[in-house]
Amino acid sequence: MAEMSYISVIERYHEYREAIRELLASLVTGVGDKRLCADDAALADAITSISEHYPFVDHIYLLDNNGKQISPIINKEGKPVSGKHHEGTDRSQRPYFKKAKKHGYDVTVSKPYFSNIGRNLCVSAVAICGDAEKIYLVVDIDLRKIIEFLMGDTLRGRFNPLFKAVYSLIAIGLFSIVGVLLFSAYSEIISMFSGVHDGDDFYLKPFHVIIFLTLALAVFDLGKTTIEEEVLMHKDIFRHSSTRRTITRFIAAILIAVSIEALLLMFKSALGDGQNIIAAVWMMFSAVGLLVGLGIYVYLGARAEVHLKSMYDMAQNQKGD
Repeated sequence: MAEMSYISVIERYHEYREAIRELLASLVTGVGDKRLCADDAALADAITSISEHYPFVDHIYLLDNNGKQISPIINKEGKPVSGKHHEGTDRSQRPYFKKAKKHGYDVTVSKPYFSNIGRNLCVSAVAICGDAEKIYLVVDIDLRKIIEFLMGDTLRGRFNPLFKAVYSLIAIGLFSIVGVLLFSAYSEIISMFSGVHDGDDFYLKPFHVIIFLTLALAVFDLGKTTIEEEVLMHKDIFRHSSTRRTITRFIAAILIAVSIEALLLMFKSALGDGQNIIAAVWMMFSAVGLLVGLGIYVYLGARAEVHLKSMYDMAQNQKGD
């Protein structure tokens, strides 16, 4: 499945904002040694050591009291970032520096913004690491990765390429079946106009074509849903709505196929093949039961999600008070 979209990242940030702030405050406080202020090698050692345990740390660098960059920007591999982000760059107008100046010696965490270096959504944690000279230590954090870290979702993310490959192979197999069904349907259509048939056989052939096309439609919709839900789109497994959406789409595809097959059996029975009427009725009852069950599931799932959200909002309000 795809990575979290920017909207999902921002939504999760608002949910975990306090946890992110507390984690980064403890992290920056622990790493903010005075020796980092005068030694670029110490900066490189610090970030490589941190990133081994906290993979969401992206960059580290120093600013003076006027917001001028006084060290290279060091990435998580311990190497300076090349390009325009060199020493002497004026960062005094950056929101994270203004917030740090305002709060003095407290560790501050910025609001999410797009990083010019990593081209991703990030937050910056800032703390003073030199008491006398007021040198600011800045640590850039990949917002998506820290959210995954807090949610315990980091390990699953490593298996995403494997999951995508397996789902893609399954979808390719389903699309191959669709090709076979379409070939069978059009072969039946061609045989209707090219061969000689008795009356009963000729009237039943259109139903065979419809059966092949209906199955092709259902299988194609199943493969399309698999590709969209598991490969192309991000599915947040921690949200009930994501699971409910996936189940609804799968059941809907099955429901359409069962309903059409039941109608076809009824039409065939009306043309004289009465032995299938009982099976058609039971199949239609099955479709109705499936639809009712799906409706109950969607309704109860939505109610449960609203209840959980209200409980979460209540807990957040109590925490704020």
